[in-house]
Amino acid sequence: MSFHIVNIDAAHCSLSCRDGQLTCTTAEGERKLPLEDVASIIITSFSATIHSQLLLEAAKQGVALIICEAFKPVSLVLPANRSTDTLLSRALLNLTPKHRQALWQKTVDAKCLNQLSLAQKLAPGDKQLPVLELEARSRKPHKEPGCARTFWQILGRALGEPGFTRERSQPGFNSLLNYGYAVLLSSVLHKLFALGLDPTFGLAHVVRERSTPLAYDLMEPFRPCVDWRVFQYAKAHPNQAEWQVNKEFRQWVTGFPLVRVDYLDFTLEIQGVIEGMVRGFRHAVLDADPRCYKPWQAKEGAWTA
Repeated sequence: MSFHIVNIDAAHCSLSCRDGQLTCTTAEGERKLPLEDVASIIITSFSATIHSQLLLEAAKQGVALIICEAFKPVSLVLPANRSTDTLLSRALLNLTPKHRQALWQKTVDAKCLNQLSLAQKLAPGDKQLPVLELEARSRKPHKEPGCARTFWQILGRALGEPGFTRERSQPGFNSLLNYGYAVLLSSVLHKLFALGLDPTFGLAHVVRERSTPLAYDLMEPFRPCVDWRVFQYAKAHPNQAEWQVNKEFRQWVTGFPLVRVDYLDFTLEIQGVIEGMVRGFRHAVLDADPRCYKPWQAKEGAWTA
């Protein structure tokens, strides 16, 4: 499988294919890449023109085109001989309960430890930090709700809102979180589609109509990245009347996938870490070996950007 996932986000551009080269033309000039080296093309540009020749050549090469609206995938254009990676989808469906639980446990462990790491940054003297640490480092299979409850209490006090509760239907800080998580979900969906994973087959989240459980599963370790980004915005705008999803906030929160963090032996943008994690998950499913899956875990310095 080719390793390049190409993101097209130029405001105005024209995409075509000439002499086997993916060609992107903008006002600044022309850039090319051999189409045979491309796994998928993600188009988030608000005004892109796609030449029919690119559609034909992409189909011949097995390249997926993912077309987005407001950064969320709305169309997946694939060659007629495949809708997803069939062997991969079958392997995902045939995961044993033991392997499925192992993959989910690694995901939950990473999320809880990342919440602990962020809480230590936000409120190093909070009285509930020892409680959160005990919960986050335990091996209990159902520790996630308890960690989340303690984490939100600590974050609320650090925010100056000791009565804060995480409620998706509530305005203010909750609405900012909702938008940030939507951006994160979109980023994860990009990588799942690009690597041939069907997001409708998940590990733990409940399957509902038009839902994407696998994306909800794999985004969990990165939720604290959104929490940190939104917290920074709220602290910079102490007037709660400004805690609205306006243009300024959207520009701020959509920048978090470009923040660089440490992952394994590399320092990458968060969007690159998501891709690396999804690739590991893909190998874990195909090889029936959960050890291949390495969710992101925050290291020292992760909360400085």
